[in-house]
Amino acid sequence: MRRHRTVAAVLLSVGALLTGALTATTAQAAEQPAFWTAERMRSAVPLDLEVTPGALTALKRVADSSTPTTIAPTAFPQPGGPWTGGGAVVKTSGRVFFTFQGRTASCSGNAVTSQNQSTVITAGHCVKYQGAWHTNWVFVPAYDNGNAPYGQWTATKTLTTPQWEASEDINYDVGAAVVAPLNGRTLTSVTGAQGIQFNGGYNKPMYAFGFPAASPYDGSKLIHCAGNSSKDFLLSQDHSLGCNMTGGSSGGPWFSGFSEATGTGLQVSVNSFGYTFLPNRMFGPYFGNDAKALYDRAQAS
Repeated sequence: MRRHRTVAAVLLSVGALLTGALTATTAQAAEQPAFWTAERMRSAVPLDLEVTPGALTALKRVADSSTPTTIAPTAFPQPGGPWTGGGAVVKTSGRVFFTFQGRTASCSGNAVTSQNQSTVITAGHCVKYQGAWHTNWVFVPAYDNGNAPYGQWTATKTLTTPQWEASEDINYDVGAAVVAPLNGRTLTSVTGAQGIQFNGGYNKPMYAFGFPAASPYDGSKLIHCAGNSSKDFLLSQDHSLGCNMTGGSSGGPWFSGFSEATGTGLQVSVNSFGYTFLPNRMFGPYFGNDAKALYDRAQAS
């Protein structure tokens, strides 16, 4: 395990960690909200996961020049539009911010039920990418255009699956973070939490959420997609869903059994990647035994 330090004199830094190895002291954790100012959050670059040219590229698709769809949440299927339905998902979903290769970057994440009441689920490439683990990692639930209505939650530990850690295998692009208490309270005592399910099968109605920040979106609000999911028939074992979310939505939750009335469901995947040659289609890893093992390690931390 390598311990990770936030160096105040170096604003943009990338550290190397092993699974579950981002460890911050209380003093270091206190530094990070000051680092993530409203302006820095607004200017964070959405992280694109590039695997190989012409093959797998996460959320790096041809940009749609049109404006985002504004269909009401009750429209199903929904290719992508602002979530206006309220409910629990507004507080459990949030933006993730970190530094990576000398730049401030962003993804999405979701607070889930856990023993420690402090676990966030996101994509693997939102905690580690191209061999480097991200630093200055914070979760901002209910992010609202530079505002953090429920605070900035600093990661004390980030984790991913063994397959993503070893070779960044797209089928296991799942990450987790354990965040420090804030003002004496745990994360989910403030935000609430969504349930999580493993080995739930394929081909189900799904709702996906995230904070896409690449055109035509700007990262300022929670976006959702909904539709009947299928299994990827190309290069992965992932779920597939019609969705026009772009970079920055990576790590946002996918739910089955989602209730629009309450904004609750069981999280079964995360936004992971899209094929450059197949626009407006999102893919998310199957939550199997390896994802469960990751979740168990995180919630026990």
